[in-house]
Amino acid sequence: MSDAASFGYAVRLTGLWAAWLLVMLFHVELGLMPLFHGLSVEIKSQVASSRVPRLFLAMLFYFLLPVGAFLVAVHAIADPAGWSASAPWRAAQFWFSVVYSLTNVVHLTADIRIPDSRTDQVLLMAVLTLIGLLINQQAWAWCQL
Repeated sequence: MSDAASFGYAVRLTGLWAAWLLVMLFHVELGLMPLFHGLSVEIKSQVASSRVPRLFLAMLFYFLLPVGAFLVAVHAIADPAGWSASAPWRAAQFWFSVVYSLTNVVHLTADIRIPDSRTDQVLLMAVLTLIGLLINQQAWAWCQL
């Protein structure tokens, strides 16, 4: 494996994960923006109140797992011959990114199908999905080294 090639893929993957995380944060922030103008952001929910803490925990993990992928890619940049740049970890980056891309496609589809969905949120989900597909492409190329 070429250290220069591995380094390049790890750098691009790190940048893409950082962009994905920033857009994800902005998606949430923009979703809550009506609160600052005295408007409600309440969505009719079928989730029982007793299940809300588990939902929050799931969302926390949904956000923290890409942070982990980002950190593993950063480690691969810092130590191209180390464990984080090994074939199993490169493959894990790819399959992890595929799972997240699938969840983004499902979320984007749901947002599009909601009759009163906000255009800004749909646009942000489209950007998240596009960045996710770029992550898939870079992770796949890195995995093939």
